[in-house]
Amino acid sequence: MKKNICIVTGSTGLIGFETVKFFINKKFKVIGIDNDLRKFFFGKTGSTIKNKKELTKNFKNYDHRNIDIRNKKKIFHLFKSYKNQIKVIIHCAAQPSHDWAYKNPFLDFDINTISTFNLLNLTKEFSPNARFIFMSTNKVYGDNSNKFNFIEKKYRYELDKTHRYYKGIDESLSVDSCIHSFFGASKLSADLLVQEYGRNFGLKTVCFRGGCLTGPNHAGAELHGFLSYLVKTVLAKKVYKIYGYKGKQVRDNLHSSDLVRAFWEYYKKPISGAVYNIGGSRKSNCSILEALNLTEKYSGIKAKLKYVKKNRTGDHIWWISNNKKFMNDYPKWKVEHNVKKIIKEMISKHND
Repeated sequence: MKKNICIVTGSTGLIGFETVKFFINKKFKVIGIDNDLRKFFFGKTGSTIKNKKELTKNFKNYDHRNIDIRNKKKIFHLFKSYKNQIKVIIHCAAQPSHDWAYKNPFLDFDINTISTFNLLNLTKEFSPNARFIFMSTNKVYGDNSNKFNFIEKKYRYELDKTHRYYKGIDESLSVDSCIHSFFGASKLSADLLVQEYGRNFGLKTVCFRGGCLTGPNHAGAELHGFLSYLVKTVLAKKVYKIYGYKGKQVRDNLHSSDLVRAFWEYYKKPISGAVYNIGGSRKSNCSILEALNLTEKYSGIKAKLKYVKKNRTGDHIWWISNNKKFMNDYPKWKVEHNVKKIIKEMISKHND
């Protein structure tokens, strides 16, 4: 008996892991593509091997493929084998670090852009009716959000309530005339390709431009995974480094399960070439200092801090996503987790 197949790239990472479990519960056979490149990028602490073991042990409808996303031959044979049985491709695999992209932009572009291009071509050739869900990033907007007039408060930067983007940054923010970082540039290139395959070829494609994505299963490392790494560092009583902006830079944080529910809403009613900003919004956001304060409060552990004056290239001073466009198209969806709930969940999992 043939099954509906869901392909998840980056299947053992934060979003991929949550996606696999969700779609298996929706009665899909899930084929996961992941060769734990996070360990190569971020060392042992960034490895997702634990998630792989959990998925392969506990889910009989999970088929793990230890394939490098750049391996065109193996990816081709996978699509050719299943063709129209493939109902959805959820593309989460990426090189996710600004710092890594700067060190090796060719590797970054090969993983983030060329591999996405290849997946789109294979979808068009073998599975043209499948949904293609691409995990993009708010970094496609570069540092344009840093050009706002901010108000400096005790623990965060903020916008005036009359500001156009006070309720969150929407898709109208320009992606041009700014500094992206090489990571931002490679993700924007892929983002545009995903849009064009939807608009030119009619594929059911969507770009989700995420803010900070997080959750208790995140293998956060210093160069990627802000909230997870912060909580983990404080609980381990190690030194947490704050890079620039006095630690008052603001991020919104979206729980992985909230994001995957957005994937499902799109799957049920796809729009070709869609683009959505998606994040914690005004419901779930914090500055680094606020995150540290909450972690100290809920854990009872005093954070050890080191301030580095220079900020990272491409780092946002303030980012809160406006989810209005997605919520207008998919009114059943909403953010269910806030930062307090997320941090408590992380601390609880660490103490188990």
